[in-house]
Amino acid sequence: MVEKQEYIKDLKEIKDIMNRSSRFISLSGLSGVCMGVLALAGAYLAYNTLYDQQDYFSYRQVIITNAMMFKILAIAVAVLILSLAAGIFFTTRKAKKQGQKIWDLQSKRLLVNLMIPLAAGGILCLILFLKGYMGLVAPLTLIFYGLALVNSSKYTLTDIRSLGLLEIVLGLLATHYIGYGLIFWALGFGILHIVYGVVMHLKYDS
Repeated sequence: MVEKQEYIKDLKEIKDIMNRSSRFISLSGLSGVCMGVLALAGAYLAYNTLYDQQDYFSYRQVIITNAMMFKILAIAVAVLILSLAAGIFFTTRKAKKQGQKIWDLQSKRLLVNLMIPLAAGGILCLILFLKGYMGLVAPLTLIFYGLALVNSSKYTLTDIRSLGLLEIVLGLLATHYIGYGLIFWALGFGILHIVYGVVMHLKYDS
């Protein structure tokens, strides 16, 4: 019986070593929570920018000026920078605790596979935004972000794939309900990130 338990323990250790060598496993659940909170704050600021001094209980037709466009763009850039900073901080801290290198072959593969769909989607959304097609920006950011997560999930925790699929579904729904893009954006980048972050923290960080 003792030998069997030791054999099982050895197999688990071998599996952990193989998992560490093939996947980047230092993603922190706290970074997801922080990103979600930042996204909700950004959505709130964008909402107030679009619907400033309007009656919330009546039909709202929004006329977007250049000043409003650049203010929303500034909010989006600020949220992106702060989210990246939070992700790097919490992931680096977790990697140090695990004794894992933050920059190795697996993290490089993860970054490359994440950035290809993100860069393509970001450039497309920026072009559409500057041309005034703002209604498509929120759905497409969700879809391309989801594709990036699915594409990179094979190099990190498999839970990332599920998050990516949910983001894609929300993006497709936002494309159908085009006038509610900001709400879907808040759900995808805000609520989903917070829920995912809490689950990941309890599952891997505790």
